[in-house]
Amino acid sequence: MADPSSYRPRPGEIPDSPGVYRFRDEHRRVIYVGKAKSLRQRLANYFQDLAGLHPRTRSMVTTAASVEWTVVSTEVEALQLEYSWIKEFDPRFNVKYRDDKSYPYLAVTMNEEYPRVQVMRGHKKKGVRYFGPYAHAWAIRDTVDLMLRVFPVRTCSAGVFKNAARTGRPCLLGYIGKCSAPCVERISAEDHRELAEEFCDFMAGRTGTYLRRLERQMAEAAEEMEYERAARLRDDIGALKKAMEKNAVVLADATDADLIAVAEDELEAAVQIFHVRGGRVRGQRGWVTDKVEEITTGALVEHALQQLYGEETGDAVPREVLVPALPDPVEPVQEWLTGRRGSNVSLRVPQRGDKKALMETVQRNAQQALVLHKTKRASDLTTRSRALEEISDALGLDSAPLRIECYDISHLQGDDVVASMVVFEDGLARKSEYRRFQIKGFAGQDDVRSMHEVITRRFRRYLAEKERTGEWTDGDEPGAAAAPETAAAGLAEPPANTLTEDDGRPKRFAYPPQLVVVDGGAPQVAAAQRALDELGIDDIAVCGLAKRLEEVWLPGDDDPVVLPRTSEGLYLLQRIRDEAHRFAITYQRAKRAKRFRSSPLDDVPGLGETRKQALIKHFGSLKRLRSATIEQICDVPGIGRKTAETIVAALAQAVPGGPAVNTATGEIMDDTEEPGQQTGSPGEPVSTGAPDERRGQER
Repeated sequence: MADPSSYRPRPGEIPDSPGVYRFRDEHRRVIYVGKAKSLRQRLANYFQDLAGLHPRTRSMVTTAASVEWTVVSTEVEALQLEYSWIKEFDPRFNVKYRDDKSYPYLAVTMNEEYPRVQVMRGHKKKGVRYFGPYAHAWAIRDTVDLMLRVFPVRTCSAGVFKNAARTGRPCLLGYIGKCSAPCVERISAEDHRELAEEFCDFMAGRTGTYLRRLERQMAEAAEEMEYERAARLRDDIGALKKAMEKNAVVLADATDADLIAVAEDELEAAVQIFHVRGGRVRGQRGWVTDKVEEITTGALVEHALQQLYGEETGDAVPREVLVPALPDPVEPVQEWLTGRRGSNVSLRVPQRGDKKALMETVQRNAQQALVLHKTKRASDLTTRSRALEEISDALGLDSAPLRIECYDISHLQGDDVVASMVVFEDGLARKSEYRRFQIKGFAGQDDVRSMHEVITRRFRRYLAEKERTGEWTDGDEPGAAAAPETAAAGLAEPPANTLTEDDGRPKRFAYPPQLVVVDGGAPQVAAAQRALDELGIDDIAVCGLAKRLEEVWLPGDDDPVVLPRTSEGLYLLQRIRDEAHRFAITYQRAKRAKRFRSSPLDDVPGLGETRKQALIKHFGSLKRLRSATIEQICDVPGIGRKTAETIVAALAQAVPGGPAVNTATGEIMDDTEEPGQQTGSPGEPVSTGAPDERRGQER
């Protein structure tokens, strides 16, 4: 725990101007980002008596080891820079609205030649029109199913679309009239795009034009006694009205607005947002956050606005934003929103009428979300805390292991040997910290030796990062005799960059765990402990969890530690071990699949995927390509004589593959391969047994 006075800036050193500041911890990670109208006045609040600070503010300033700031000219610039740094550094103490789900949107891919209507989650893509968010994906599909009667826009995937174009037959939706079938040119690309634009207009709230047009066409069809067409138009009108009824009118005059409500207590806050477009509620979402310091409702609203509109532009930012309290000052935030939209945005608190009534509904939703979150979290926090305390007591640790790393080895009969490292912090998986290794120090199957190699490589990288950043606490540098690994490390990802003054993002191997768990018994534990001893690391605990009896093994002990079957600590260790096993075997299977899909053509320099496919398509199989002459290969479009000579040389060096085996019947397939068939790598059959038999031998 650091003393804030140890890094407090000297009097007069902090400028009295707008700016953004960053607190960093001892590892140079950015842990908090804030902005201020006056940096001097704002930062002075953090260096007062600790007893007078908010509990989480006190935790933040005692975790920090330094503070730095950047001066800007205006408060709008400070707002923009604060948002950028929060997105870049992901500080642990900042107000970050999190939810346990990714909200689905109704998306229209206007960036494609033939726009497609589909459900999308996650980050928004450029050139795609989004509507929502919706609470459930099935609600989107119900709406789309009704809309396709009138706007038969493409909904199929790229693979289905290409297959239909190749065969000349549309999918089922094309036959039943719910797709205009641009894949078989029933409609031109221009007409299909116009249809997609009409679909977007209707979803954006401009419904009256289309309903009136359909009613006029229905009346004309009835006058001309085209009763079947009139009946179809009548059903189309009914479908559109049914789709509209799913979102009742809540605000008159086709209002476009977002309503934001906040429910809070001393430690947490819940935010609910209703998206109203064309006077109807088109989407709803909500978040819950921890309150790191004493923060007003207006400041919470400001953070919510940053989260909502930080990456939005144009019509995605509505003309009107209704909030329970205004940020202080409100002018920079309103100017920032106007800049994001490109036209004036009204940010205000509703005082009366329909908007105030709807705001009360949003407020009730926020209050219910906070109550539900607290009910879930109280149980979750209690369970996780108890589990960590049980592990600490069972292993004789000085404190609860807040960061746990678990390692597992996976292979298939000694081939494709890989390892995984998973990280749990505060009892929760931290997937951004997961790492994968390829075992390259030796060949064959040896779990103990593999574990020693992985632990050595991981903590050599930790020591190397520590040495680069000057974090040694005494004169004796542990592991100084061991040279840091470079490109020969065999990591599945490139080495981490050096931590610098301007870089506070988490690094791959920069932070040590309090506990290392290995999947295995006494031999694997001994190998892990030996690796740490060789590096001179003595402040990290090691244990192993054996699968057979779920026993916990400690280094040097002849007998295991047996935790009760009902122990929360044992359950947490099992979850961590199972996650490490899942991550390792997923990587191992991916490597094996890539190896089976490999081809001698992969080794030909300058031969890309397009020309490889052209070769296989031209000759029909790799076997026929082997027997082709240089002149015959030159006949393939895009293949010159020099490339053809290189291909012939590469295929001559490669050993022909064994016969392909039908895994369903066991029979040897004919030597003639189907056009475009994937071939195995040299000297390997396509398959040597049923998939289940091979999978059962994986470790």
